[in-house]
Amino acid sequence: MRRPLHSIEARVLPRGWRDLLRQIGLFLAAFGLYGLVRGLVDDSSVYKPFGDAMRIIDLERALHIFVEPTVQAWALNQHWVMNGADWIYLNGHFLLTLGALLYIYLRRNDSFYFVRNMFLSSMAIALVAYWLYPTAPPRLLPEWGFTDTVSQFLVGSTGHLDTGPSKAVLNFYAAVPSMHVCFAVMIGWSMSRLVAWRPGKIAWSLYPLLVTFVVVATANHYLTDVFLGALTAGASILLAGRLLARARPDVWTFGQVPA
Repeated sequence: MRRPLHSIEARVLPRGWRDLLRQIGLFLAAFGLYGLVRGLVDDSSVYKPFGDAMRIIDLERALHIFVEPTVQAWALNQHWVMNGADWIYLNGHFLLTLGALLYIYLRRNDSFYFVRNMFLSSMAIALVAYWLYPTAPPRLLPEWGFTDTVSQFLVGSTGHLDTGPSKAVLNFYAAVPSMHVCFAVMIGWSMSRLVAWRPGKIAWSLYPLLVTFVVVATANHYLTDVFLGALTAGASILLAGRLLARARPDVWTFGQVPA
């Protein structure tokens, strides 16, 4: 009985159950630390997050790029677009990220540890940013023309975004940087290089643009957050490739596209 189980494990899990559980533990620890910092930020004065948000708005207005209310107004007039953006923000981001990580671990395990290091690096950078610059998202500033569409989408199903179980995993003053965009850039960059199917490459390359539209249309991030999220992803790619991969080049380097 044990031999068939070992045979199945060898075919399905590249490095066995222990390694899989180790990777899950690392990600859970990272999210646990994120939750701790989220709680500390939430317990701080609410004046700083809203003050920081106003600084971003003032900067974007000075640069003539404060277009977020216009983008959301257009999406609100296209109900199917708005509903789709709300659903993607709540579910698609998590499902696609998890699905891509699972695919890389099972099918392209030679690249997984690079991707893992990249994600952990980005979360470490984000934790510092959330601690130093807690920022209220646009949806909490209705006086600037923003609507909290995600909460409206949830009404009648799972409740309000700021209450219930969702509050335990959300940082309501974590607009800077946009980790939705950061994760999308890292996953899009990785998957576009790892999949051999050309339409898949194109779709994954465009995925960060879709997420950018979603976070702006749902009033969860400013364009400044989007830029800083992409910058965080770029810094994490460099850290994983130029620094961490040198420590264990046989395991922590990024693989090649299959022939």
